[in-house]
Amino acid sequence: MILTVTLNTALDVTYRVPRLLPHASHRVAAVGERPGGKGINVARVLAALGHEVTATGFAGGPVGAVVRELLAQSPGVVDALVPCAGTTRRTLAVADDASGDTTQFNEPGPQITPAEWAGFLARYEALLAGARAVALCGSLPPGVPVGAYAVLVRTARAAGVPVLLDTSGEALRRGVAARPEMIKPNAAELAELTGSREPLPATRDARRRGAHAVITSLGPAGLLAATPEGTWQAAPPRALTGNPTGAGDSAVAGLLSGLTEGLDWPERLARAVALSAATVHAPAAGEFDPRTYEEVRGSVKVTAG
Repeated sequence: MILTVTLNTALDVTYRVPRLLPHASHRVAAVGERPGGKGINVARVLAALGHEVTATGFAGGPVGAVVRELLAQSPGVVDALVPCAGTTRRTLAVADDASGDTTQFNEPGPQITPAEWAGFLARYEALLAGARAVALCGSLPPGVPVGAYAVLVRTARAAGVPVLLDTSGEALRRGVAARPEMIKPNAAELAELTGSREPLPATRDARRRGAHAVITSLGPAGLLAATPEGTWQAAPPRALTGNPTGAGDSAVAGLLSGLTEGLDWPERLARAVALSAATVHAPAAGEFDPRTYEEVRGSVKVTAG
């Protein structure tokens, strides 16, 4: 089983409008609702790849109930979310059909009490007993200690379970120091962590800060990986147009699935890039277009450097 952790789960609401204009009233052409948060997206992609997946984190209030109801409709994902008194956040994405762009609004999340955090830690430690790998993903809800991911990384390492950490800011800085197996920042998050905007030196610097391997998302240019076995860049064969929301989460799923299947780094990176590209052609985060995935995976260019 692969365990995904989304401390700040969400109900993802998407509005489609013909054209998004400031200071204007809009008629919504379609509305979609999905269980969301980065780790939930990762879990759905892993399940679609055929892996056993358990999703944990917090869920509370009427919105949390909707998230759990929708998650139950996600084939292959086991719900191990922990109840909280506060109400799970919503994210609102407004998709502009004219430009193809998406504008996102993210609520902060529920206030988590010390007792709720302690209860989550107990559930997490129990779940690790059956896990082959764990993904720690996304932002921290209010009330959760800023060093939360460092605690979760150390707990997993003590249990012998490899960790992929995908977060940002101070949570990433502290989490890296706990020595996770992998981190997957984007270029902006990596620059904030290291102070360098040069991707290759920054990726290597992040390894020196504690991460066993650093895989940096370069957007349409693919992934840059610095690992104990070497450094690689993996790029899709061509630029793909569409909605990039969730592409990074699909890359995380590709990296974790490759780890648990024993793939070498070039194969892992090719899978991650192909899944990321296939998500751009999918209607929502946590999904990928199978045809694009198969087409791109065989054409990803992986170069050592």
